[in-house]
Amino acid sequence: MTVSRMTAAVAAELGLSARQVQTVADLLDDGATIPFLARYRVEMTGGLDEDQLRAVRDTLEFRRLLEDRRATILASIQAQDKLTPELEAALRAADTLTLLEDLYLPYKPKRKTRASMAREKGLEPLATLMWEQKLIKGEPEEVAAAYVHADLGVATVAEAIQGAKDICAEWVSEHAGVREKLRRQFREHGTLSAQKHPKAPAGRTVYEAYYTFKSRVKSIKPYQVLALNRGEREDVLQVALEVWEEKSLDLIDGCVVTDDRAVFTNELVQAYEDAYKRLLFPSLERELRAELTAAADESAIATFAENVRNLLMQPPLANKVVMGIDPGFRTGCKVAVVDPTGKYLVGGTIFPTEPYRKTAEAEAILSRMIAGHGVNLIAIGNGTGSRETEEFVAELIRTRHPDLDYLIVSEAGASVYSASPIAKAEFPELEAAQRGNISIARRMLDPMAELVKIDPKSIGVGLYQHDVSQTRLSKKLEDVVESCVNTVGVNLNTASAPLLSQVSGLSKSVAEQIVRHRDRHGAFRRRVELLQVAGLGEFKFQQAAGFLRIPDGEHPLDNTAIHPESYPAAAALCARFDIDLRELARIQNTLGGRLKSLNKVETATALGIGVPTLDLIIENLLKPGRDPRESLPKPLLRKDITRLEDLSTGQVLEGTVRNVVDFGAFVDIGLKNDGMLHISAMSRDGRRVENPHDVVSVGDILRVEVVSIDPERGRIGLKMA
Repeated sequence: MTVSRMTAAVAAELGLSARQVQTVADLLDDGATIPFLARYRVEMTGGLDEDQLRAVRDTLEFRRLLEDRRATILASIQAQDKLTPELEAALRAADTLTLLEDLYLPYKPKRKTRASMAREKGLEPLATLMWEQKLIKGEPEEVAAAYVHADLGVATVAEAIQGAKDICAEWVSEHAGVREKLRRQFREHGTLSAQKHPKAPAGRTVYEAYYTFKSRVKSIKPYQVLALNRGEREDVLQVALEVWEEKSLDLIDGCVVTDDRAVFTNELVQAYEDAYKRLLFPSLERELRAELTAAADESAIATFAENVRNLLMQPPLANKVVMGIDPGFRTGCKVAVVDPTGKYLVGGTIFPTEPYRKTAEAEAILSRMIAGHGVNLIAIGNGTGSRETEEFVAELIRTRHPDLDYLIVSEAGASVYSASPIAKAEFPELEAAQRGNISIARRMLDPMAELVKIDPKSIGVGLYQHDVSQTRLSKKLEDVVESCVNTVGVNLNTASAPLLSQVSGLSKSVAEQIVRHRDRHGAFRRRVELLQVAGLGEFKFQQAAGFLRIPDGEHPLDNTAIHPESYPAAAALCARFDIDLRELARIQNTLGGRLKSLNKVETATALGIGVPTLDLIIENLLKPGRDPRESLPKPLLRKDITRLEDLSTGQVLEGTVRNVVDFGAFVDIGLKNDGMLHISAMSRDGRRVENPHDVVSVGDILRVEVVSIDPERGRIGLKMA
């Protein structure tokens, strides 16, 4: 295996071996997926997990872009016949895009500038004398007099000197050393400040906390950067970078002035002062703001991705008949009942809230549905009318159905799904509102299976997700969804096309072909039958098979994460220990004891596999068909409603984490509005919490204490109990 210079650089950056990186690069270039490599090529990658594999992929991608840009720059400077051996060496050694662009800046084609106009007037030689500082004797005016040419537009000595200073100012602004020193100065000692914009609306706004805001650049929080950016865009805030100008000018002087006895020293100082105010500061301020925004974007994207991951990995509420209710006022509340497989059974519309208040009629309709279909859970959407609908449902449970539970479900994305081609194909005869309601009910049975039908950006567990780079956000969320789906595995015979399309190696078109094949020929009995699906060849089968499950199939290993390529090894292992694969379910309790004394290295060698593959086989023999979500806490179910007026400070409640952000978490404690668990109130032992994700995740059930109540704004402050 040949290890390239780029591969070696990636390996050094990530702390991996060059051989590992090259192996991953080759496999990815051949079309392998991250989940497949992480689970089934552990021996080849040296045990890299999904996060490490994605880091290799992303770093390789950046390095390839860097090399493409380097080649473009070298070609551009070569075409100008200005590529010296020293410059070429510096360009080839540059390992960041910023340094590469700094080196290219003097040679980059420019629009008309004061410096370019001075060059057209023949003043570059004078600027060179000023810049090189070799001329020690004489007066500036005497030297500059030789460059006065009325026919070129230089009528006076003063104009000649000014033109030369303009050229020098541009050289200062393009000086890679100057730019890098100022960057460090701005990052280390700069302050970002904000104040209220003259155009800001009167009265209270969400940006009040930033009307007199100041923060050191190096300590500003990502969410503060995004808030400042949005407030600035909306003309509510004026944002500025403040730096110590005298220190900045001293840094430039140290780079530019080499001999203060030179004839043009004063003019050179004037040139770099002009360069700083007119060119460098505005340019580097924009660059720093962009840098802060990019870092804030990454933080917001990481937070959003983590929340989406935790939401998708919420445990399913198996074997439930769920009634979904989409609240409303004038148009009524839509009701839908689905069976434990998510099949739509019955639906309708009730009007228990204003302006109709047909409470008795609504109770009768729901009671018939509950009794007729064995409903044992009600899911209420959290949209408009949720509070009033919850009061109605709580009273219905109290008076008529004490065995029932209910919970409030986020409606985020339900309307997006209801109007989508997927929803129309699933329920062509239903109106959009009812389709969305079915989605709400199904989210209880299997959150992941339902939420993958919706653009993750619409799920509603982020902060400023519409302000960040949509390309980077989409890529990150695609990774998260892919990871979750393949971690859990997918039932080949019940999964929808959108869910199947997230399986390793399966595209949208192939997923749709699988569903068509299933509809036409019936359920798959063996994984190998996938090869009969149009468009699904050997390679796609290899990538996908291990993540697809057939619970009641003909081959017992088809309901495990054991890959078909490892079936012979699994069978040989079972033969060694007299394990009948057809009796796996019956002998579960004895398997652990039988395999306990196994010498893994010796056994793996005898079977012709690696120890990681042997571990995977044993794990799945012990727990075939295991859903990793099963061990997570189930959603918090309720029977009665909590009112704001019932709360008091010091009261301890149970709540569900709905969203985690940089400054804390929003917790559902049974009210219309979630309570705020600020990061400063997350610690139970007095230690400072740096990252809320270290303490809580979306879906966690917490015991929290009420510390503040603001009835006017409906806000509740919480702390860990």
